[in-house]
Amino acid sequence: MADTETASAESYKVNVPAPSRPFFLKGSDNLDWGMKNRLSNIFRPDSGRTVMLAFDHGYFLGPTTGLERVDLDIVPLTPFADTLMLTRGILRSCIPPTYTRGIVLRASGGPSILKELSDEQIAISIDEAVRLNAAALAVQVFIGGERETQSVHNMTRLVDMGNRHGIPTLGVTAVGTDMVRDARYMRLATRICAELGASYVKTYYVEDGFDTVTASCPVPIVIAGGKKLPEADALRLAHSAIQEGAAGVDMGRNIFQAESPLAMIQAIRKVVHEDFKPHEAHQYYQTLKREQPESPARPPV
Repeated sequence: MADTETASAESYKVNVPAPSRPFFLKGSDNLDWGMKNRLSNIFRPDSGRTVMLAFDHGYFLGPTTGLERVDLDIVPLTPFADTLMLTRGILRSCIPPTYTRGIVLRASGGPSILKELSDEQIAISIDEAVRLNAAALAVQVFIGGERETQSVHNMTRLVDMGNRHGIPTLGVTAVGTDMVRDARYMRLATRICAELGASYVKTYYVEDGFDTVTASCPVPIVIAGGKKLPEADALRLAHSAIQEGAAGVDMGRNIFQAESPLAMIQAIRKVVHEDFKPHEAHQYYQTLKREQPESPARPPV
């Protein structure tokens, strides 16, 4: 019987102290187990970094270039992403449920590109996020925007909801076209997100002083890919950000609008997880581009 077997137990290893390991992500030691587990489905524990594939653009842009057919053009890229950033509609309609890595759900929305973009609201319930097994919820924060306070309040409400259910919040800093994209602004925006509870922050890379942005933010920062760049420049951008303290990239257009998206996402992985230098990553991209079949050519962007 089971209760008699315990009497003969001897291997208590009384001289071996119980391990106490710090969590691998910056600023995350005091999070609950569920939070840490979900973050481990976004950031690779061996490198502490992530390659997020962002294709949530349609929630305000519609079917932009490269996202006309998510089922055909994006799904083949998903095995090479550490996590996907997308909307619940695309998740349900296009992404195979056999995808077992992290899902970061776009949780804010409302206005289209035709309206004031900062006028967003929370666009998902926490029950829905749990139902979809989300690893994190992403909310846009418009520091300096017309609806700045509203967007910050969206984030704090999402943080509260997420904390109750063990789901991290990603604060996404939105930079308006009339704002200066410099380190001073990025320090302000990322620090506000972290101070008010975001588990990690997405922002833009700046060439002058980005290391001060990552140093002054107490939680991990991932960089946005931003507008489409030549492949060599996008790889250089990713490398610079990682070397200056970013914990990963959240790239969309610089992957799915690349001449060879499948080769590009693999080259980005080499930069993020293996510290490939830009020229090494670009050579790797060119090699894969020659070897791998691609979907039909896209029109020029």
